[in-house]
Amino acid sequence: MESGFISSYIPFGKNSKDVVYKLTDEYSLFYLKFIELSRSNGKGTWVKLSREAKWKSWSGNAFESICLKHTQQIKKALGIEGVYTETSGWRYHPQKGEKGTQIDLLIDRQDFCINICEMKFSANEYIVDKKYAVELENKVSVFKTQTKTAKTIFLTLVTTFGIKNNEYTTRLIQNEITMDALFKLKIDNEKFRQRIHV
Repeated sequence: MESGFISSYIPFGKNSKDVVYKLTDEYSLFYLKFIELSRSNGKGTWVKLSREAKWKSWSGNAFESICLKHTQQIKKALGIEGVYTETSGWRYHPQKGEKGTQIDLLIDRQDFCINICEMKFSANEYIVDKKYAVELENKVSVFKTQTKTAKTIFLTLVTTFGIKNNEYTTRLIQNEITMDALFKLKIDNEKFRQRIHV
């Protein structure tokens, strides 16, 4: 943890005994996915790999990892940096006949709201289709039912290049954040430091 290879979080509604550890070092994730057992190398290998499902899986996980390391910037983009918040993840393992779900980032706010954040990597605008819309509705429904929260839920989508507006985004998504916002605070801080030294 001190070296930044893994991160820990306490799931929503749990205590320190239930801490979860995740591998969050980007190179380690890349190594395990593409190098450790690879027998292929040479010119064009990466281009060929980028067409495979495992590349899409890895890029999604890598983007999620970057988002989780920039929760302060996400809160700033939401306009809630002045509100006391607690960030965590949450998972529900279903009993027989139930639906389960996993939420990678919850922002539990003191103003009686919770942002459920979904991180989605895409080379273009992200399209929320009918299948994903059903998944999002299930995510919110299971969370409300199992946690019995009375807080207002805001569904937030963090994407690389924004989301394409359609009937599902209009109905389901309350907040949209693009990857530019993840690095904006750092840029603003750099400008501030430059001003001090002028």
